Amino acid sequence: MKHYIIVKFTEGTDVKALVEPVREIFTRTLSIPGIHELELKTSNSDRANRFDLMIILDMDKEALPAYDTSEPHLCWKSRYGELIAKKAIFDCDD
Repeated sequence: MKHYIIVKFTEGTDVKALVEPVREIFTRTLSIPGIHELELKTSNSDRANRFDLMIILDMDKEALPAYDTSEPHLCWKSRYGELIAKKAIFDCDD
């Protein structure tokens, strides 16, 4: 399945500066059994009503509970949670 995390950061956040540190955190999820691939996409629009970052994990559906309790996921939430104005989570089959 695909697990999408779509994020709108708070106003004034330097999104470009966050991409590599966020990638480093999510790269660690690839060591979780059942997580196969990671992609990060940044928006090419600076419109106020657009989201800033999309994190895509390709994983087995059964890996989701392990991901939810994993160190990288908890690190992401604690380190960047207060910089997030809005977030959407979307899971779907390939």
